Amino acid sequence: MKRIAILIENMFDERELIYPYYRLLEEGYEVHLIGTEKETDYFSKTGLSEKSTYSSKEVSAKDYDGVIIPGGFSPDYMRRCKSTVDFVKDMDRENKLIAAICHGPWMMASSCDLKGRKVTSFFAIKDDLINAGAHYLDEEVVVDGNLITSRTPKDLPVFLKKIIEKLKDN
Repeated sequence: MKRIAILIENMFDERELIYPYYRLLEEGYEVHLIGTEKETDYFSKTGLSEKSTYSSKEVSAKDYDGVIIPGGFSPDYMRRCKSTVDFVKDMDRENKLIAAICHGPWMMASSCDLKGRKVTSFFAIKDDLINAGAHYLDEEVVVDGNLITSRTPKDLPVFLKKIIEKLKDN
Protein backbone atom coordinates (compact mmCIF):
# COMPACT_ATOMS: atom_id res chain seq x y z
CA MET A 1 0.00 0.00 0.00
CA LYS A 2 1.33 3.42 -0.93
CA ARG A 3 1.74 6.04 1.79
CA ILE A 4 1.00 9.71 1.29
CA ALA A 5 1.94 12.59 3.59
CA ILE A 6 -0.22 15.69 3.71
CA LEU A 7 1.46 18.60 5.44
CA ILE A 8 -0.57 20.44 8.06
CA GLU A 9 -0.04 23.70 9.91
CA ASN A 10 -2.28 26.40 11.34
CA MET A 11 -4.29 28.49 8.86
CA PHE A 12 -4.72 25.65 6.35
CA ASP A 13 -7.47 25.81 3.74
CA GLU A 14 -10.01 23.16 4.77
CA ARG A 15 -10.93 22.11 1.23
CA GLU A 16 -7.30 21.75 0.15
CA LEU A 17 -6.53 19.46 3.10
CA ILE A 18 -9.76 17.47 3.51
CA TYR A 19 -10.57 16.78 -0.15
CA PRO A 20 -7.16 15.18 -0.91
CA TYR A 21 -7.18 13.33 2.43
CA TYR A 22 -10.47 11.54 1.84
CA ARG A 23 -10.02 11.14 -1.93
CA LEU A 24 -6.71 9.34 -1.40
CA LEU A 25 -8.19 7.16 1.36
CA GLU A 26 -10.94 6.28 -1.11
CA GLU A 27 -8.27 5.10 -3.56
CA GLY A 28 -6.79 2.81 -0.89
CA TYR A 29 -3.73 4.85 0.10
CA GLU A 30 -2.48 5.21 3.66
CA VAL A 31 -2.58 8.94 4.42
CA HIS A 32 -0.82 10.75 7.29
CA LEU A 33 -1.12 14.38 8.36
CA ILE A 34 2.41 15.63 9.06
CA GLY A 35 2.84 18.74 11.22
CA THR A 36 5.60 20.47 13.08
CA GLU A 37 4.44 18.55 16.17
CA LYS A 38 2.96 15.04 16.56
CA GLU A 39 -0.68 14.53 17.59
CA THR A 40 -1.29 18.27 17.72
CA ASP A 41 -4.48 20.10 16.78
CA TYR A 42 -3.97 22.52 13.90
CA PHE A 43 -6.64 25.04 12.99
CA SER A 44 -7.88 26.06 9.56
CA LYS A 45 -8.57 29.61 8.41
CA THR A 46 -12.14 29.27 9.73
CA GLY A 47 -11.36 27.40 12.96
CA LEU A 48 -11.84 23.76 11.92
CA SER A 49 -9.27 21.58 13.68
CA GLU A 50 -7.44 18.51 12.43
CA LYS A 51 -4.85 16.52 14.37
CA SER A 52 -1.43 15.65 13.00
CA THR A 53 -0.46 11.99 12.80
CA TYR A 54 3.31 12.56 13.08
CA SER A 55 5.79 15.39 13.38
CA SER A 56 8.03 16.17 10.44
CA LYS A 57 11.12 15.42 12.53
CA GLU A 58 10.06 11.78 12.98
CA VAL A 59 9.28 10.95 9.33
CA SER A 60 11.50 10.25 6.36
CA ALA A 61 11.05 10.62 2.61
CA LYS A 62 11.84 6.89 2.44
CA ASP A 63 8.53 6.27 4.28
CA TYR A 64 6.32 7.99 1.69
CA ASP A 65 5.44 7.80 -2.00
CA GLY A 66 4.25 11.40 -2.16
CA VAL A 67 3.55 14.59 -0.25
CA ILE A 68 0.70 17.04 -0.68
CA ILE A 69 1.00 20.65 0.41
CA PRO A 70 -2.35 22.38 0.93
CA GLY A 71 -2.69 26.13 0.79
CA GLY A 72 -4.20 28.76 2.99
CA PHE A 73 -1.58 30.64 4.95
CA SER A 74 -0.22 27.37 6.39
CA PRO A 75 2.70 26.97 3.92
CA ASP A 76 4.27 30.11 5.38
CA TYR A 77 4.26 28.39 8.80
CA MET A 78 5.42 25.07 7.32
CA ARG A 79 8.54 26.59 5.85
CA ARG A 80 9.56 27.98 9.23
CA CYS A 81 10.17 24.42 10.45
CA LYS A 82 13.54 23.07 9.33
CA SER A 83 12.50 19.42 9.58
CA THR A 84 9.42 20.05 7.40
CA VAL A 85 11.55 21.84 4.79
CA ASP A 86 14.11 19.01 4.95
CA PHE A 87 11.38 16.39 4.50
CA VAL A 88 10.15 18.05 1.30
CA LYS A 89 13.74 18.57 0.10
CA ASP A 90 14.38 14.85 0.57
CA MET A 91 11.17 13.97 -1.30
CA ASP A 92 12.40 16.12 -4.18
CA ARG A 93 15.92 14.57 -4.09
CA GLU A 94 14.32 11.13 -4.32
CA ASN A 95 12.14 12.34 -7.22
CA LYS A 96 8.98 11.48 -5.32
CA LEU A 97 5.64 13.14 -5.95
CA ILE A 98 5.30 16.65 -4.53
CA ALA A 99 1.87 18.20 -5.11
CA ALA A 100 0.96 21.71 -3.98
CA ILE A 101 -2.14 23.81 -4.44
CA CYS A 102 -2.94 27.50 -4.01
CA HIS A 103 -0.30 28.91 -1.60
CA GLY A 104 1.29 25.45 -1.21
CA PRO A 105 4.03 26.21 -3.75
CA TRP A 106 5.44 28.71 -1.21
CA MET A 107 6.78 25.61 0.54
CA MET A 108 8.21 24.34 -2.75
CA ALA A 109 10.05 27.64 -3.22
CA SER A 110 11.75 26.98 0.13
CA SER A 111 12.51 23.30 -0.39
CA CYS A 112 12.69 22.40 -4.10
CA ASP A 113 14.96 23.48 -6.92
CA LEU A 114 12.40 25.27 -9.10
CA LYS A 115 14.87 26.66 -11.64
CA GLY A 116 13.34 26.08 -15.07
CA ARG A 117 10.46 24.01 -13.64
CA LYS A 118 6.87 24.68 -14.71
CA VAL A 119 4.45 25.47 -11.88
CA THR A 120 1.22 27.26 -11.10
CA SER A 121 -0.33 28.60 -7.90
CA PHE A 122 -2.67 31.21 -6.53
CA PHE A 123 -1.78 34.35 -8.49
CA ALA A 124 -0.62 36.27 -5.40
CA ILE A 125 2.54 34.14 -5.04
CA LYS A 126 3.40 34.10 -8.75
CA ASP A 127 6.33 36.49 -8.21
CA ASP A 128 7.74 34.32 -5.41
CA LEU A 129 7.81 31.32 -7.72
CA ILE A 130 9.32 33.28 -10.61
CA ASN A 131 11.97 34.66 -8.22
CA ALA A 132 12.71 31.04 -7.23
CA GLY A 133 13.46 30.37 -10.91
CA ALA A 134 10.21 28.68 -11.92
CA HIS A 135 8.39 29.12 -15.21
CA TYR A 136 4.88 30.20 -14.13
CA LEU A 137 1.80 29.04 -16.04
CA ASP A 138 -1.77 30.16 -15.29
CA GLU A 139 -3.41 26.76 -15.76
CA GLU A 140 -5.69 24.63 -13.57
CA VAL A 141 -3.01 21.98 -13.13
CA VAL A 142 0.65 21.86 -14.17
CA VAL A 143 2.74 18.68 -14.12
CA ASP A 144 6.52 18.89 -14.42
CA GLY A 145 8.25 15.63 -13.56
CA ASN A 146 7.56 14.85 -9.92
CA LEU A 147 5.86 18.24 -9.30
CA ILE A 148 2.11 18.78 -9.59
CA THR A 149 0.65 22.22 -8.87
CA SER A 150 -2.79 23.84 -9.04
CA ARG A 151 -4.20 27.31 -8.43
CA THR A 152 -7.28 27.25 -6.20
CA PRO A 153 -9.84 24.94 -4.57
CA LYS A 154 -11.91 24.97 -7.78
CA ASP A 155 -9.01 23.04 -9.39
CA LEU A 156 -9.13 20.24 -6.79
CA PRO A 157 -10.85 17.62 -9.00
CA VAL A 158 -8.25 17.83 -11.80
CA PHE A 159 -5.44 18.23 -9.23
CA LEU A 160 -6.39 14.95 -7.53
CA LYS A 161 -6.88 13.15 -10.86
CA LYS A 162 -3.29 14.03 -11.81
CA ILE A 163 -1.98 13.00 -8.38
CA ILE A 164 -3.73 9.63 -8.56
CA GLU A 165 -2.51 9.07 -12.15
CA LYS A 166 1.06 9.83 -11.10
CA LEU A 167 0.86 7.51 -8.07
CA LYS A 168 -0.49 4.66 -10.20
CA ASP A 169 2.31 5.17 -12.76
CA ASN A 170 5.06 4.86 -10.12
